[in-house]
Amino acid sequence: MNDFQYKEQELWCEQASVRAIAEKVGTPFYLYSYRTLKNHFHVFDQAFAEIPHIICFAVKSSSNIGILRIFVAEGGGVDIVSGGELYRAMQAGVDPRKVVYSGVGKRLDEIEYALKANILMFNVESFQELTEINACAQRLGKKAGIALRVNPDVDPQTHPYISTGLKENKFGVNIEKAIEAYREARKMPYLDIKGVSCHIGSQVTKISPFVDALNRLKKLVYLLREEGTNIRYLDLGGGLGITYKEEQPPHPTEYAKAIIDASKDMNCTFILEPGRVIVGNAGILVTKVLYTKTNEEKNFVIVDAGMNDLIRPSLYNSYHQIQPVVIKKRKTVLADIVGPICESGDYLAKDRNIPEFERGELMAVMSAGAYGFTMSSNYNSRPRVAEVLVKGDRSYVIRRREMYSDIVKGEKIPIFLKV
Repeated sequence: MNDFQYKEQELWCEQASVRAIAEKVGTPFYLYSYRTLKNHFHVFDQAFAEIPHIICFAVKSSSNIGILRIFVAEGGGVDIVSGGELYRAMQAGVDPRKVVYSGVGKRLDEIEYALKANILMFNVESFQELTEINACAQRLGKKAGIALRVNPDVDPQTHPYISTGLKENKFGVNIEKAIEAYREARKMPYLDIKGVSCHIGSQVTKISPFVDALNRLKKLVYLLREEGTNIRYLDLGGGLGITYKEEQPPHPTEYAKAIIDASKDMNCTFILEPGRVIVGNAGILVTKVLYTKTNEEKNFVIVDAGMNDLIRPSLYNSYHQIQPVVIKKRKTVLADIVGPICESGDYLAKDRNIPEFERGELMAVMSAGAYGFTMSSNYNSRPRVAEVLVKGDRSYVIRRREMYSDIVKGEKIPIFLKV
């Protein structure tokens, strides 16, 4: 469920008119519902209520500190993949003891930053990373909490670009080598082995891959305990999908029940890293029609949002539902919805049957709350768009629209080129 609904033929977010917000902040912009975000977090959290757990929101999916603050205020932690994401989470007030640091390429300065912040643990991706973290912890006189990210070789049955749990993927340590890696970690005096971690992919719409991965991890956990390694945390990652078009992903309560049933007597605190399932359908991208045209029977609707604002359709050929902000009688046409970027791959929808839009009309690109703004860029020197959060009948700009001066900030003409 989400809080984007039509009232008297006009799209509203909670008790706020989308059209009115557009008139105030301009287009394009991302729009999020506070009530939906909070509700989705609660549903996921409560689904695991009967077992010890920490909900560590995946910052990469939606990283605005205003949004992070919602989950932190509800007792949530974060899953981060960079020093920048840790900085964001700290600005949002996160408890460092609820921070897990994933990612295949952690730099030394990022590792030091996380150690100084006293995060819960690193999800370690390689033998070399183990050595680096141990050496860094020694220099700082600290113990580094770690889990090894184990690649369970489970097919998540999702898009290949967002599959992460197969042997061919770059992530993690192959499960066959995991015991050896943990034995090496035990030899390193500045590491505190806390858990086992895995993440099989994103936008997963079936429960069975998660259960398959858990069953493989269980065997590893029991073997490690037999060898004397005190495994206290089991990080199952995220990846639960949402409905963009016709997908029918399991409800978080179904997912949780399957995990709980498959993990009896494990005596672990579970770490869950939801992202898309929390924010995906809690946000939309609002854009305006600039022009329409027809080229040899091909219809185009040209809008002011482009692939630099929402890259998922161009990158993954992802589907986002397209809706008018104001409903009126109109015919349906087959068209491409394209942006102003100088790339043929710049589109929000291709060969889509859509209502016939006119110049100046507002369009809502639905289910854009996850991997929308976080993947945006300044390509073609376009300022990044505003982000707006609605609570009840009030809207709050949680990121102002960039100005031209923002996109050259930090750049400098060398002295020999100055007149």
